[in-house]
Amino acid sequence: MLDKTSDIAVAAESWLAAFEAALGNDDALEKLFLSDSYWRDVVALSWTLQTVAGRDNILKTLKAQATRAAPSGFAVDPGRAAPRKVTRAGTDCIEAIFRFETKTGRGDGIIRLVPDAADGNRLKAWTLLTALQELKGFEEQLDATRPRGQVYSRDFRGPNWQDLRNASLAYADRDPTVLIVGGGQAGLATAARLKQLNIDTLIVDREARVGDNWRKRYHALTLHNQVHVNHLPYMLFPPNWPVYIPKDKLANWFESYVDAMELNFWTGTEFEGGNYDEKEGRWTVTVRRKGETRILHPRHIVMATGVSGIPNMPDIPSLKNFSGPVMHSSQYDDGENWNGKRAIVIGTGSSGHDIAQDLHSSGASVTLVQRSPTLVTNIEPAAQLAYATYSQGTLEDNDLIATSMPMPLTRKTHVMLTEQSRELDKETLDGLSRIGFVLAYGDGGSGWQFLYLTRGGGYYFNVGCSELLISGAVKLKQFSDIDSFVAEGARMKDGTLVAADLIVLSTGYMPQEYLVRKLFGDGITDRVGPIWGFGDGMELRNMYARTKQPGLWFIAGSLAQCRINSKFLALQIKAIEEGLTPRLAAPADLT
Repeated sequence: MLDKTSDIAVAAESWLAAFEAALGNDDALEKLFLSDSYWRDVVALSWTLQTVAGRDNILKTLKAQATRAAPSGFAVDPGRAAPRKVTRAGTDCIEAIFRFETKTGRGDGIIRLVPDAADGNRLKAWTLLTALQELKGFEEQLDATRPRGQVYSRDFRGPNWQDLRNASLAYADRDPTVLIVGGGQAGLATAARLKQLNIDTLIVDREARVGDNWRKRYHALTLHNQVHVNHLPYMLFPPNWPVYIPKDKLANWFESYVDAMELNFWTGTEFEGGNYDEKEGRWTVTVRRKGETRILHPRHIVMATGVSGIPNMPDIPSLKNFSGPVMHSSQYDDGENWNGKRAIVIGTGSSGHDIAQDLHSSGASVTLVQRSPTLVTNIEPAAQLAYATYSQGTLEDNDLIATSMPMPLTRKTHVMLTEQSRELDKETLDGLSRIGFVLAYGDGGSGWQFLYLTRGGGYYFNVGCSELLISGAVKLKQFSDIDSFVAEGARMKDGTLVAADLIVLSTGYMPQEYLVRKLFGDGITDRVGPIWGFGDGMELRNMYARTKQPGLWFIAGSLAQCRINSKFLALQIKAIEEGLTPRLAAPADLT
């Protein structure tokens, strides 16, 4: 491939110019893509999130969607990282960030070019991303176009800023256009994006205080990925923040974020469900706030509850024999009350390990019970390999790079990262194997990231509990070796007793579909289908995009996932509200 920076830039510009000229010309377009190539479109041409694999499929889909969207103006973006040679998913390529526009919006993209050995090493597209960034005529009011706010100082007898905020928050004479259920990072990021698009949005959350979804977790919790990955939209964390953010610090930031971003947020509010009126194109929902019932009629509901919130309580018939307290990990606070006591923690995911370590640190005698093979990786450096790109460059560029990688190549990358982490963690992993801990490395060795994307768990970032297990300070037992639970604890098959005063079930949560069924009934749940995971496709199912139930959206994930995908979800809702896409169309109707 090319070595000079100037030649690399010319190659990228040349490909983009040829691509724009070839749109509508199948023969010319075919010569620009590798046979084994990928195109990921994020709302720009398809009005949804889609990944298309293979040159023939790309040409067919691109032809149909480009005819409608009329993309043009493809050019390297001078304000972003310059075209460069990089290695992605083990493949050397030229990577360039570009900009373009369509009939309705402006977008950014990334092209990756590699030589085609079957065509004289001509540079061709290996991956292509097209992602919508703004809608024409509905640009966010930021920086130079920010609101002036003069009315507050000039109209002395009119309502001031606080008066207007109070009126906006009360919803005394109107309904929100969008109702967001859940006030964690998913809800806050989505509300902030919608706010900048002038979409009237209300967040409801059952907790008493903004940030309680983090604040109420166990005492010792800190984030397991680093601060530069975890920013919320528009407000970056201060540069003096710790690399690993304590949960209370993050919770307090959420509270400040709601105030600074002027988000409408009802705390202490339980969402009780609702029904959709197809003719009116709106919902009738019930919320209970401070003992009072309120009926609202939003046009859109965004479920931002993350996991379902419904604890997964495995059926263990003999567990009822235990005479002490049994609690799910979601009910666990901290270990101070269990000093000098004995505890059994069932489950070896992150919460199981962390709770076991917290109980041990509080002076309890702890036995950790493993139910299934678990991936373990040290918090540093191995667990941070997945975020290596975020240690350099701008957040904006790195978010676009993360968006650009199609799922099969992301999976390949994580197989490679898992192999690296196994080498880095060899001493820890060998020690765990010696004591009988059953290790896993994800489906096909794809690591913790794909366990998260498919199962929502099944891994542990080691912050010390593995060493406690290896040393014997925390005991390890296999669930399969338990004969039954008795009043005093767990009776093992060899006849020994693991005595306990407390049992904690770190057994995860039910899938999101359980909550949807509880709130909206069987019809809507069956129409929407599975949520999260990949199924047979290359996009997370029913996440961040229009579902088969009009007006019902889902967002979940890490702070980075929510920061990135909240933009695309908000742009889709704005496009619907402004009549740029059919309000009631199903995803298949948009392509």
